[in-house]
Amino acid sequence: MYIYHSLYVGVCEMVDALSGILTRQPFWEAIRKALTEEETVSLASLDLDGFEEINAQAGRETGDKLIALLGGMLRERADSLGWTVGRIGGDEFAILMPGTGLEKAFLQMETLRADFAASAAQAYPELNPTISIGVANFPRDAKDLGGLTQQAGQALYQAKEAGRNSVALPSREEMVLRSCYYTTSQVARLKKLAEQLKKKESVLLREALDDLLRKYDVR
Repeated sequence: MYIYHSLYVGVCEMVDALSGILTRQPFWEAIRKALTEEETVSLASLDLDGFEEINAQAGRETGDKLIALLGGMLRERADSLGWTVGRIGGDEFAILMPGTGLEKAFLQMETLRADFAASAAQAYPELNPTISIGVANFPRDAKDLGGLTQQAGQALYQAKEAGRNSVALPSREEMVLRSCYYTTSQVARLKKLAEQLKKKESVLLREALDDLLRKYDVR
């Protein structure tokens, strides 16, 4: 009986009761293991947008249900895509994607973001809950656990700064200059518009691309 109880307690400490996914410490151990075994590893850091406001407006019970909804969606994806997911604390989650390059990870996170927004809006139309996600990659953005988590966190902050409900990557100085593709006048006008709308220029460019693809019905 004592052995059974000890095993049960050990499992409970590893798995978060509300979301049903790994807690912080075993999740960090999973990252360390992946970094020693995989040539490339992507890490996503995500949380619910305006979670404190949701709790204040709708109550903590609703907030808990949203965490459970997100946790369930993450578990399903983890099972089908080979991810490892963890609840870092509060409404903060992380996704480990071993063997996954940055571009593929970004696209998968964009799908996750859109799917969660649709499901949450259907369940809570009065709140329209959304998530923001930051994605970083080993060895592109960092060489160790500390650097990778820091870069993913920085990217999440950028997603928040971009207006929430978005996916962002860490900033890199060697990114291709926009002036290679746009005229000086276009860049200046884009900057002015971004300042007026208080959005990132990259967000406005993605919105324009989405409008273009919808116009020509490209799916």
